[in-house]
Amino acid sequence: MWLRTTLFGDDKDRVLLTNDGRPTYLLADIAYHLDKLDRGFDRIIDIWGPDHHGHVIRMKAALAAAGADPERLEVLIAQQVNLLRDGQPVKMSKRAGEFVTLRELVDEVGNDAARFYFLLRSAESHLDFDLSLAVAQSNENPVYYIQYAHARVASIMRQAEARGGFARADLLRFPSGRLLEAEEMRLADTVALLPEVVAEAAVLREPHRLTGYLMELAGIFHAYYNKHRVLTDDEGLTHARLALVRAVQIAIANGLGLLGVSAPERM
Repeated sequence: MWLRTTLFGDDKDRVLLTNDGRPTYLLADIAYHLDKLDRGFDRIIDIWGPDHHGHVIRMKAALAAAGADPERLEVLIAQQVNLLRDGQPVKMSKRAGEFVTLRELVDEVGNDAARFYFLLRSAESHLDFDLSLAVAQSNENPVYYIQYAHARVASIMRQAEARGGFARADLLRFPSGRLLEAEEMRLADTVALLPEVVAEAAVLREPHRLTGYLMELAGIFHAYYNKHRVLTDDEGLTHARLALVRAVQIAIANGLGLLGVSAPERM
């Protein structure tokens, strides 16, 4: 049994059932996508490997043949991921049955690192996933680097509360005029970019924009922390700087939360 997809832009017609009655992959895919549309979804976003690029046209043609709007299907082509350990490739072979499953990867590096690393690059870019680096507690590990920035602010806030005379609610009204350092202006400007970054990442289907933003924000914060004291003898300056670093912490927590990555208070 054939589907005349050539009427809908395909380069040749496609088989749905073989001579012995077995369904083809295309038939199962059609059923899957029509079920999605029947359940009321406005848009279907598929993530396929690079070897399935040629399947996009036939899938859209099949949807059109079924009376559905093919533009409701959006396909993102993701490139291959290379697994490394200490910079050396992890050898895998489909033919020999030697491969690493996603479950095994998550068990080794954890949910946070797995999610973050897979979103480090655009879908169209190849990704080198170093298993050793993903669990390293060092600045070279972007997950650790960002989470440590969040935990570092949490530590500052605990110290401030221990000193007394401080309430987090007070940070909503702070003397912004006391923030005069160039690094403080850069931190504030970067924090303010978060809504724009999130919107672009969603519209363009490019979550790596958010991971890049978080790495940049964490880097600016760590440099600021190493150069300037947040808790000073000047109450007004301390108040302003606490508000600034608290805003950094909130931005990091929100960004990591959107990625499904935890934001620990202590590390």
